[in-house]
Amino acid sequence: MRVLVAGSHGKVGQRLVRVLVEHGHDVVAMIRDGEQTSQMQDYGARPLIADLEHDVTFAPLGCDAVVFTAGAGAGSGAAKKQTIDRDGAEKLVDAAVRHDVRRYVLVSSIGAHDPDRGGDALRPYLEAKRQADEHLMASPLDWTVVRPGALHDDPGDGRVSLSTELGGRGPVSRDDVAAVLAAVLDDPRTHGLLFELFDGDAPIGEALDALVADRAKR
Repeated sequence: MRVLVAGSHGKVGQRLVRVLVEHGHDVVAMIRDGEQTSQMQDYGARPLIADLEHDVTFAPLGCDAVVFTAGAGAGSGAAKKQTIDRDGAEKLVDAAVRHDVRRYVLVSSIGAHDPDRGGDALRPYLEAKRQADEHLMASPLDWTVVRPGALHDDPGDGRVSLSTELGGRGPVSRDDVAAVLAAVLDDPRTHGLLFELFDGDAPIGEALDALVADRAKR
C-alpha cells in the first residue's frame, strides 16, 4: 500500500514512517523543509515537500491511504491550530476525495469531544481537532479517528487500552501510537471507528479485536 504520512517529521510521524516501511508499505513522507529529505530517505520513505498552510491538493495523488499525524505543536498560537490541526487535515481529506484515495486515518486528541473542558489554554487546540474529526467523518472516505492520551517518549511495549467511550484520561507511548496507527491502517474493521488510546495491558491486536467486537454488540 502506498501511504502518505502528513507530519512525517513529528515525533509520532517519524516512528510511524519507520514502522510502515518495516511492514512493507511504500511510504510517501510529507515534509515542509527540504533539509529533512535525506532523513526520510534513510528511513526508506519517499520525501514529498508540501506545506499544509498552502496548497496540498497534489499530495495524495497516487496513494492508497493518508495518515495525518501533523500538529502545530506546543507553544504555537490559536491561529496555527486552525491552519495546521484543522485546515491542514481538512485540505487533505478533500484532496483524498478528489483523487479517490479511500483510506484516511486521523490522529486527534483526547478531550476533542468537549473542548470547553480544556480551559483557555487547550480549547483552541481541541476545537481544531474536533472540527477536523467532524469534517473527516462527514466525508465518503473509509476513515478511522484515533485520539491518543498524553504522549510520552518511554519505549512502547505493544500493550494498550482502547475505548469508544469518550472522556478517558491517561498517558500513552508514542511508540505504541505509531504501532496502533499501522495496525488500523490495514484493518477494514476499523473503518468508521473513533476511539481513545492509552497505555494498557492488552496486546494491540487483542485490543483491536475487543474494540471491534464491542461495536458489533451495539
